[in-house]
Amino acid sequence: MSTATITAAEINKLRQATGAGMMDCRKALTETNGDFEAAIDWLRKQGQKVAAKRSDREAKEGVVIAKTNASNTVGYVICISCETDFVSKNADFVAFAQGIADAAVAADAKNADEVNNATVNGAKVADLINDKLASIGEKIGVAKYERIEAPFVASYIHGAYRMGVLVGLTAEAAEAGKDVAMQIAAMNPLAVNAESIPAEVIERERNVVVETMKADPKMAGKPDEMIAKIAEGKLNAFFKENTLLAQPFVKDGGISVEAYLQSVSKELKVTEFKRVALG
Repeated sequence: MSTATITAAEINKLRQATGAGMMDCRKALTETNGDFEAAIDWLRKQGQKVAAKRSDREAKEGVVIAKTNASNTVGYVICISCETDFVSKNADFVAFAQGIADAAVAADAKNADEVNNATVNGAKVADLINDKLASIGEKIGVAKYERIEAPFVASYIHGAYRMGVLVGLTAEAAEAGKDVAMQIAAMNPLAVNAESIPAEVIERERNVVVETMKADPKMAGKPDEMIAKIAEGKLNAFFKENTLLAQPFVKDGGISVEAYLQSVSKELKVTEFKRVALG
């Protein structure tokens, strides 16, 4: 792809995802033939501190609701998107989103399509969304939807409906569930533990670390074996920062989240989590 075929929209998308400058983003896209993921890695390999790409950057404005069923065994988190914060902060729009979330729970919707087909007072959610769109003049919709099942699910809404978290636990532990949900909201882990991170993500991170080290003048002439060993150490730091159980517990930095859970109950474990936020 030539520079001329890289659009301003693509450059802006990379800027929004990474926080890098416009010219750097243009250069990154040019060097990687417009490959968005490769462009992020290119920026990182140049030593830039870029924001990690997260799926929760999809919705710019809207309302995020997290709920569980009556038995706390199934959790639901939904983002109803809109175009402006003027609408998202409106009490009527928040109530509208709450109604859709309630419909999703009542229908035990498995995905966004099932949410749209759920009903509120006999009317399909999809039709209610179209009616709301017509009345407020903004494009709205179910931007993101997640559902989890576990012996116990805790839900948490953070920041005036700007983020929702679900945490699945192996046993009922309401206070611990809320604490872990707040941890996820604050620290945005990639996975529960290192074993939960896809192999391709780990290999990508390893490649970035190795290439960055090789480009460092201080590492010139160092054998590949030494670089590989140091890279593994950096990967361990990556896991500690990006996996939930290894992260320092936000309420007590002297212990990990895993140690905190062990202090509550030796058998208490996190089965999975979902975090949905406005970007």
